[in-house]
Amino acid sequence: MGINCNRVEHFSDNQAVPTETMPPLELHRVCLPPHKTTLEKLRDRLSEIFFPDDPLHRFKNQTCCQKLLLGLQFFFPVFQWGPNYSLNLLRSDVISGLTIASLAIPQGISYAKLANLPPIVGLYSSFVPPLIYSVLGSSRHLAVGPVSIASLVMGTMLSETVSYTEQPILYLQLAFTATFFAGVFQASLGLLRLGFIIDFLSKATLLGFMAGAAVIVSLQQLKGLLGIVHFTSKMQIIPVLSSVFMHKNEWSWQTIVMGTSFLVFLLTTRKISMKKPKYFWISAAAPLTSVIFSTLFVYLLQSKVHGIATVGHLPKGMNPPSSNMLYFHGPYLGVAIKTGIVTGILSLTEGITVGRTFAALKNYQVDGNKEMTAIGLMNMAGSCSSCFVTSGSFSRSAVNYNAGAQTVVSNIIMASTVLVTLLFLMPLFHYTPTFILAAIIITAVIGLIDYQAAFRLWKVDKLDFLACLCSFLGVLIISVPLGLSIAVGVSVFKILLHVTRPTTVVLGNIPDTQIYQSLGRYGEALRVPSFLILAVESPILFANSTYLQERLNTKMGFGREEERIESNDESTMKCIILDMTAVTAIDTSGIDTICELRKMLEKRSLQFVLANPVGNVMEKLHQSNILESFGSLYLTIGQLPEGLNQLSVKLLYFHGPKLINVLKTGITIGLISLVVVVAVCDGGERWWPATVVSGGEAWFVKLALVNPVGNVMEKLHQSETLESLGSYGLYPNSRGSSGRYFSIVESSTINR
Repeated sequence: MGINCNRVEHFSDNQAVPTETMPPLELHRVCLPPHKTTLEKLRDRLSEIFFPDDPLHRFKNQTCCQKLLLGLQFFFPVFQWGPNYSLNLLRSDVISGLTIASLAIPQGISYAKLANLPPIVGLYSSFVPPLIYSVLGSSRHLAVGPVSIASLVMGTMLSETVSYTEQPILYLQLAFTATFFAGVFQASLGLLRLGFIIDFLSKATLLGFMAGAAVIVSLQQLKGLLGIVHFTSKMQIIPVLSSVFMHKNEWSWQTIVMGTSFLVFLLTTRKISMKKPKYFWISAAAPLTSVIFSTLFVYLLQSKVHGIATVGHLPKGMNPPSSNMLYFHGPYLGVAIKTGIVTGILSLTEGITVGRTFAALKNYQVDGNKEMTAIGLMNMAGSCSSCFVTSGSFSRSAVNYNAGAQTVVSNIIMASTVLVTLLFLMPLFHYTPTFILAAIIITAVIGLIDYQAAFRLWKVDKLDFLACLCSFLGVLIISVPLGLSIAVGVSVFKILLHVTRPTTVVLGNIPDTQIYQSLGRYGEALRVPSFLILAVESPILFANSTYLQERLNTKMGFGREEERIESNDESTMKCIILDMTAVTAIDTSGIDTICELRKMLEKRSLQFVLANPVGNVMEKLHQSNILESFGSLYLTIGQLPEGLNQLSVKLLYFHGPKLINVLKTGITIGLISLVVVVAVCDGGERWWPATVVSGGEAWFVKLALVNPVGNVMEKLHQSETLESLGSYGLYPNSRGSSGRYFSIVESSTINR
């Protein structure tokens, strides 16, 4: 049986480009999966949930010595890259380490002030945590230290309960205790492999949350830029702006002029580095340069310039131990735990996101669970050495990447530079003005306001944009912690909405093809006389089974009269076909719903056909004995009775080796460690997802996206993902030209 893929559309000129006919493919009947006991199913399910990467596979068939070495490499990545370390790598790491140190020192002082902590704590937090991460972490480019959002949240949540001016010792104790619990929470997620919990913070909600937090942080820095002495401790936009204008008598024109000048300088250097990444060192060196010049300026003119606040005395020396300051009993323990969990989630999310971003750019993998464990242990140790919550900073990591960092040794170089500063250079920061710290913070957080990403959300997914807007306004108007709660709540609500209100569509036939697509999205699709083909594009579960039954009744014309299916009079309708291709899971409630639909249609003398159930759905249908009561369940075209063979609704699987031979035509493939191929063909010409996952040597391959459902196709188009895949692809013609329908999107060849 020969199978041709649909023809390909060129995005630039919309001209049809014929593709060559693919070789015949061997087709196999679908059968039930091998029988498994309940214990085996439970084991497999738990393995999929907690060990999707199968971390123990490398230990199989190894000697005891090899297992010991692999175990050390697994828990301590330094043993993996350490033996191959060279002087060339060291040179690159030294340059990048010194570069990020010039950024980490002023940022550490600034973020400590943001958390309402002594500035020296920020430098302590830039020394111990990077050393621990360099042993346990798996990201080569993550630059560890204090981060703006976690610092802001810690300062906000703790200051709501304890005054950092009236009770500085208690405030410091709670900060270290919150850091300890943040580390415990993070390490627990990693060790128990529960990292999927942080996925409830979607990118859309995080985008809004970080933008709102960046606005609040920037407004809070007006205190330093304007020279205001008495300022509100609240973090909402209205109290902050009110405090700014209520204390106009405290504004210092000297502070305003110098602070604004340095802020413009910092923003200009940031803009230059963004436009020309090869000049990354300009924005990296700008903060420390600003600190040096502003400190010299204030020191030399201290007798002539008045009203400028400075950092003051900073003690010399390494981190003092703080384990005796951890607060494990008393009325404020709950505040410390809550603050630790919230800041732990935020810092963990930022650290893993940044690590994966730069890992993707350099083509290596970052183990999320190991990162959680490393960051957690890093914060636990930091809480015992006078550090507050730390993670991977995007700004420092970007500088680290652009500076040419090769391994985590750059973190060791940075920490060593901070140590030299702590031991010998602390008196130099005595005259550092607070306005320069405010300018550094504003420059650092302004990059968190990504209006282009927000516009893209509006263009692609209005619900994602609503989630982003809710978290943004929640942070601005209510509070930072409640804004985070709103972000999580909106994310969960979106998941529930997709689960409980899935999409159901009526399919029609594309003329002169055996392709069936949604009548609502494809104007040229035609209804098949006497047949109604329905598709459900979600799992059928207890949460949506009742809704689906109501929607299917309406689609079949058994609901409200005004929604009755036109041109399908009940007296002439013969068969209802339910396409279950997109039904990835089903439970007992879903099975009961199908049984009820079957009984209802039998009373109306209509035939009910289930088409294309996937493997696990097929297994549950079989276990529930529903197949015995279903006289109209068809898996192949050969099983369809006379009169139904025109529908081409069937389930066929390509035999793996044959499909691989097709994919390898004209391609030389190197060592392949893993090949997973799953393909489904509908109607002889409709292709369903085929995925090839390859490891080992790189090889030439083309990436194809195959037959996304209607709403997915729409969002892929709106997000311009199809254009980024390559210059060729099948695409639903907006003008409705005949014969142009979506089947395969094909990317250009990826070179080694």
